[in-house]
Amino acid sequence: MQRHIITTADGSKTIQIEDWNEQYHSVHGAIQEANHVYIKHGLLFYSELSPHSKSPISILEIGFGTGLNALLTLTKAESLKRLIHYVGVEAFPITSEEITQLNYPSQLQTDTETFERLHSVDWEKPVQISKLFTLTKQQKFFREISEENTYDVIYFDAFGARVQPELWTEDIFKIMYKALKPNGVLTTYAAIGSVRRTLKSLGFEVERLQGPPGKRHMLRAVKR
Repeated sequence: MQRHIITTADGSKTIQIEDWNEQYHSVHGAIQEANHVYIKHGLLFYSELSPHSKSPISILEIGFGTGLNALLTLTKAESLKRLIHYVGVEAFPITSEEITQLNYPSQLQTDTETFERLHSVDWEKPVQISKLFTLTKQQKFFREISEENTYDVIYFDAFGARVQPELWTEDIFKIMYKALKPNGVLTTYAAIGSVRRTLKSLGFEVERLQGPPGKRHMLRAVKR
């Protein structure tokens, strides 16, 4: 499928899939969306549930993609002073040429070497990127995830149900529910009613929250 780099409203880049008219991030602002949905309502929300804890936080990202969510999480680990074990699942990694065109380091005023290393490290094994951030990239389909009671937070950042409805089914969210620890948090940019009902039916406590710029709502679910 034909892909090219576009600039979103906040100045940060993303990848557009022309055949689907779908982007890896919101055209209203890639960094703004990632910070709002995954950092604020995922990582920071979970961290605030146990503000005095120093135990590591385990995160699963559904759709490693451009590495933006991982880069933001790595940066936030430093201010939180919490060790983060990050697992990014991606069936179709982006190319080295695409990586060089993404401007996240300059937009976030972080070093390019760290961002490039997120993409260049070996797959299928944990790699320490910084003192507080360990990354494991897994190249596989989401349905192949088999961990149980493993993760504190899930960033559910799959392509939208309009183009890949098979990623938003009860079967996929059962896998997510099993993978989370009790009181674990799943956060996603999506807010469609069918997803909300499915999450509730599986035992999640679901909130519909204000969405990032350009989107009215998003969902956050807690495993009970």
